[in-house]
Amino acid sequence: MTLTRETPTTTLPPVDRAPLRRRRRTRALQQTAAVAVTLFMGLPIYLVGLAALSSRESLAEFPRSFLPTDLSVETMAAFLGSTGIAPAAVNSLLAGLYTVFFSLLVGAPGGYALARYAFRGRESYQLVLLLTRALPIVVLSIPLAQVFLATGMYDSVAAVVAVHTALALPTTVLITASIFVSVPRDLEEAALLFGCTRFGAFRRVVLPLSLPGVAASSIFTFVLSWNEVLAAAVLTLDRRTLPAQVLSSLRESPLAYRFAGGFALVIPALLFIFLMRRYLLNMWGSRVG
Repeated sequence: MTLTRETPTTTLPPVDRAPLRRRRRTRALQQTAAVAVTLFMGLPIYLVGLAALSSRESLAEFPRSFLPTDLSVETMAAFLGSTGIAPAAVNSLLAGLYTVFFSLLVGAPGGYALARYAFRGRESYQLVLLLTRALPIVVLSIPLAQVFLATGMYDSVAAVVAVHTALALPTTVLITASIFVSVPRDLEEAALLFGCTRFGAFRRVVLPLSLPGVAASSIFTFVLSWNEVLAAAVLTLDRRTLPAQVLSSLRESPLAYRFAGGFALVIPALLFIFLMRRYLLNMWGSRVG
């Protein structure tokens, strides 16, 4: 007779899958929201681009096909060949690049001072910076026109750059300040110990680590300058930027011209964002080659 020993069995507690299900639901909602926002932003650009790259005959068709069926560069060629479009595009490009340069030249040191130095009224100063954006440009347009007429700057790209730089400075200061705060002060102090000057430590240590924030500020500034139309329309007559030139001719222009103008206004800003995307995505923890 053989005796068998019974081995005790341990019963594991049931696995709580509720946190995993909640995490999956949250991720699905986030992805759905991202797709919805992308469609909300991209669908108008697609429709404008489709109309701008279609022939004039296809624009009159109803119902209009959602897919490209009769692509043509006739509308864009007619728009780009219109009087004043090419000089206006050059003026817009110059205004945008100069605005980015001067806003960073003035705003980045201001953001560095906010991030590194504690002084009385710092929080109030940041609030005042935001409040300057609350003042509509239409209130300032006539006084600015009088000032530029008196100084001889009226109807020039320099006048547009000055106004756009003033509009972009508050956000440039605040964006760069938030990025400089995230750079450890110990790295800067180590550079000072190794013989760098204050400016050298900023240039060799702080600035390379802050390029994502600088890129984000540059994108915002360029898009703001490229799309701004009211100040450019009031402060210029013969040397208009592209949005002001398109706005001045909308009333007499056909429908095809309007679509081509809208598409031409969108493309350069998208190209600038595409060129700066690697720095912006690196700030969010992604890498783009």
